[in-house]
Amino acid sequence: MMVSVIIPTRNRSAILAQTIGSVLRQRDIQCETVIVDEGSSDDTQAMVSRVAGVRVIRHEVPQGLAAARNRGAAEARGEWLAFLDDDDLWAPDKLRLQLDAAKRAGCGWAYAGSVNFEGCRIVHAEPPPDPAEVTEALPHMNVISGGGSNVIISRTAWNAAGPFDTEMRMAEDWEMWIRLARLGPPGCVRQPLIAKRIHPSNMSLDTERFVSGALHIERKHQTRADWGRIYRWLAERHLRSGSRSKAAFYLAKAAVAGEIDGVRADVFDIVRRRISRSPGGKSAPTAAVSDPWRSSAIGWLREFIECIE
Repeated sequence: MMVSVIIPTRNRSAILAQTIGSVLRQRDIQCETVIVDEGSSDDTQAMVSRVAGVRVIRHEVPQGLAAARNRGAAEARGEWLAFLDDDDLWAPDKLRLQLDAAKRAGCGWAYAGSVNFEGCRIVHAEPPPDPAEVTEALPHMNVISGGGSNVIISRTAWNAAGPFDTEMRMAEDWEMWIRLARLGPPGCVRQPLIAKRIHPSNMSLDTERFVSGALHIERKHQTRADWGRIYRWLAERHLRSGSRSKAAFYLAKAAVAGEIDGVRADVFDIVRRRISRSPGGKSAPTAAVSDPWRSSAIGWLREFIECIE
């Protein structure tokens, strides 16, 4: 059984090389790697040409993430599809474990746990909800962490659900998961198998596009997004990028939307992190040792980021 891994990219050759490496390290699985180059002007083409067994599809004019994923899926040969953002990383057993989980559950899609990392630090590490919770929550909030790099989809489920919505410039993965959930619950691997890289050029920092995507989901699926939790998520992303005023703005909006307890917890966490980074504070390595989830991710991430903690 072959899995086609589809990686859209544009002008990120150095990071892309690591991402491709995490695919080539997949164990006990047959897979192909399909790069969809969205008009890169750096050395992406030269770098990819040196990697054996990688197919490249090039869009001379960028068409957007959804269209790039759809193009890769259309030309892929595998019975299963897995999408990977060009700045994220996978554990070496990610695909094998997800296929096994999907087979056990008798379903056409599966997700796993993930962590977020920034530089040499894991900045978020939390186990995912179970499949029943995911199915119930998806119409209101994207509770599958790791973005589009997480889920694997059988060709049968892909054909039934339809491709990514090209009208969306953000949150298109969330919208796809909603359609998949309507076909049936997913399989789940409760291990951190995806590492999402947090950096200033993350698309997730484009607040206006994400809000527009959430509004599109509300209209398309006749649902109501959980705006309180979304605002908290946006606040966290802005805080990570150093935009404290915007983070405070979205925390205030979250409180108005009913997430007062959640905002209070977020503020407490912000203070705790500041203390931990100050002289004499509790260090991240000490925290990692007491957190099996974080430690598990560190174990395989050090193949790529030696300083990770």
